[in-house]
Amino acid sequence: MAKLELRTSRLDSEWLEADGLGGFASGTVSLTRTRRYHALLLTATTPPAGRRVLVNGFEAWARTPAGEFALTTQSYAPGVSHPDGARRVSDFERDPWPRWEYRLEDGTRIELEIFSVHDASLTVMAWRLLEPRPGVAVRLRPLISGRDYHALQRENPSFRFDAETTGPRVVWKPYADVPAILSFSNGAYSHDPCWYRSFEYAEERARGLDAIEDLASPGTISWDLSSGDAVWILAAGGRASIDDALASTPASWASKLREAERTRRTRLSGRLERSADAYIVRRGEGRTLVAGYPWFTDWGRDTFIALRGIGVAGGRLDVARDILVEWAGAVSEGMLPNRFPDRGEAPEFNSVDASLWYVIAVGDFLRCAAATGHPVAATDRAALDRAVEQILGGYASGTRHGIRADSDGLLLSGAPGLQLTWMDAKVGDWVVTPRSGKPVEVQALWLNALAIGAGGSARLNSLLERGTEAFARKFWDETRGALHDVVDADGQPGAVDASFRPNQIFAVGGLPRALLDPSRARRVVDAVEARLWTPLGLRSLAPGEPGYTPRYEGGVRERDGAYHQGTVWPWLLGPFVEAWVRVRGSTNAVRGEARRRFLEPLWRHLDEAGLGHISEIADAEPPHRPRGCPFQAWSVGEAMRLDREVLRDPAETNPRQAGAPSVTLSSGWASPTR
Repeated sequence: MAKLELRTSRLDSEWLEADGLGGFASGTVSLTRTRRYHALLLTATTPPAGRRVLVNGFEAWARTPAGEFALTTQSYAPGVSHPDGARRVSDFERDPWPRWEYRLEDGTRIELEIFSVHDASLTVMAWRLLEPRPGVAVRLRPLISGRDYHALQRENPSFRFDAETTGPRVVWKPYADVPAILSFSNGAYSHDPCWYRSFEYAEERARGLDAIEDLASPGTISWDLSSGDAVWILAAGGRASIDDALASTPASWASKLREAERTRRTRLSGRLERSADAYIVRRGEGRTLVAGYPWFTDWGRDTFIALRGIGVAGGRLDVARDILVEWAGAVSEGMLPNRFPDRGEAPEFNSVDASLWYVIAVGDFLRCAAATGHPVAATDRAALDRAVEQILGGYASGTRHGIRADSDGLLLSGAPGLQLTWMDAKVGDWVVTPRSGKPVEVQALWLNALAIGAGGSARLNSLLERGTEAFARKFWDETRGALHDVVDADGQPGAVDASFRPNQIFAVGGLPRALLDPSRARRVVDAVEARLWTPLGLRSLAPGEPGYTPRYEGGVRERDGAYHQGTVWPWLLGPFVEAWVRVRGSTNAVRGEARRRFLEPLWRHLDEAGLGHISEIADAEPPHRPRGCPFQAWSVGEAMRLDREVLRDPAETNPRQAGAPSVTLSSGWASPTR
């Protein structure tokens, strides 16, 4: 096998092209599909939900005077890789979109590019010769399903192979209830239906899930590459402009789409900004943030945490405004939903912290808008104020799931069988980390939210004063120099859960108002660094604690059981690094040291798993293998917040900010004002 000289990645690293509607194209650098979610055309029928995989992938071959050479490799059960196209990948580039170079045995060099078009369920693929050669052709077979993106397809008589052809346009509609697939190419289509059976997805197998799929191929498309570039455009019916396709040649339409997309991406000033753009999607007439790819849609908690970096610190205040105003109308009984399900069921109000994160995000947005002169319409401001007031009032008086302000000013929450905090894994009836009572980070969020939104309310200000005093008294553990994870655990006054977890860091960093004096804050930061820090984030439970799990692997029960029992979370680097800098005085020298010590490993990670992105989680023990979603919004968002806000020299403008505000939002030890 020839030595691969890939500029940015290994062959099993993953790339992502998001379309701004919740659909996407994704795969590995080798183009071998290892997940059920890898696809050339995956569309969101009710953006960003209702996702359907329309075109899963393709088989491709090149023919030259020296013979035929495979350009793709598929994985089949049991453990068979065929044909050998992946070994001909000689180079790969991720930016501004994925591009491959193939080097054939006779010296022929072929380039492939794949990109999605923003605000359209549309994927463009183009093949070209890098050096002129006679007699070179490319042939491919589309591999199609039309299934729900969580499902798998097996050979069945209901699949429709029929093809409607009109010149360069071919339309397939595999099932009656899925969008049609528009194929528009400058190649020759030949109808030749067949099934490809027993594809095997290694990542699904490793996750203990069904991993075998059959895919249908309606025919082949062939090009004479020596005569010009081969263009293949795929679009979901009802989402792309077929009129545009019919009014243009495939090559001219692809050129128009390429230049428009290149111009749009050029406006995004840096690699992290281009990655962050993938999470901003449409929901109805507004916008939201997808929590992660390939299997999450938008979640309340994830949206508001990620928005602080992607929207506010990243300088996209229009996005922040649109999302916050859109969510403002969803308050019910003082709560925001944590999830809008995929299939149209009722929203889920199963989170104590999502609504509080919303208040924090509103506070960040309004302070940043005021500091940079960004106008906020009176109607938008009124909607945000009303939502904040409803949330704080609802929490103070009491709402779902036992959420209410207690007599000490702290927030009590919990109900049997529910997982209300961000540590929300549940397997059947087993709530892995119930944390019922008064979780430490919930109190930090609650008291910060009160400081932002109490205004002139005597009642809310009294809760803030009492809660701040009670927090320092009830949570501090002098023997460990750290904070309890939960007090009044399970609703029992005086009972504590002293598990050493990262949640305590929010009392010191990650939020505008720190709740500990500088001496105690330094002890917490030092203890967290010693027991929880890894180069990819903080462990969710310290080694040696009961239940600590070093690896996130196995079936669903094993993985969910490990999710918050040691597994590393990169997004927690945001609050941790902010606290680390705060307790050392927030000087330029300290910020520089923090960049070298904590951010540089993250920048290296951009080339390891989801290219240009930061993973959802990683194993607790070295080598800290990335796990979970390879493309995670709050991981990217908190990295941006560190880069653009926490670790920025206030005297300098970051040249990569592309219009981002030059303002420091974090107020350290001082209470924020609204």
